Amino acid sequence: MKIPDNALLFSVMSRFREHQRPGSKYITPEGKKRLSDEFENLWRAKRPEVTAALAAAAAEGDRSENAEYIYRKKQLREIDARIHHLKERLEHIVVVDRSPENESQVFFGAWVRLEDEEGSISEYRIVGPDEFDHTKGLISMDSPMAKALMRKSEGDKVVVKRPKGDAVITIVNVQYRPFDEEGERS
Repeated sequence: MKIPDNALLFSVMSRFREHQRPGSKYITPEGKKRLSDEFENLWRAKRPEVTAALAAAAAEGDRSENAEYIYRKKQLREIDARIHHLKERLEHIVVVDRSPENESQVFFGAWVRLEDEEGSISEYRIVGPDEFDHTKGLISMDSPMAKALMRKSEGDKVVVKRPKGDAVITIVNVQYRPFDEEGERS
């Protein structure tokens, strides 16, 4: 297959974007609820509010110089894009609401306690790509760290490839319920 000479220029200079592979389709029940709540809020509250403001701005006259109209059109496009994305994701996600048979290994939904080379302890939960939040200790199953941890057990040493260099971490604990306040198994 011959690629046209201007193909590279076209992909760099235009709005055309290669279709990106969506993240994994798995999600926790809490993650699905958050996505469903966001969809409902956008569809039933935010979109009608913006549509009404857009109609009011359009009634003011010349739309080409109407900043409010231009802003509301842009806002409505962003809301519609997010609604479309959420609808597609909600139709294809798989809710994982049970623990695996082998709870001593790291799989989706696991809470893991890790120790790095300096002895620092950190805790994470492995979740779907739609619900990761590093500030809350939620890492995507598609992340390099989660991929390195998958199917490993307590006591295993894992090499995680990072931009600033490889890190060796030890899996201290694996469980399928949150760690309690004292850091022990609950």
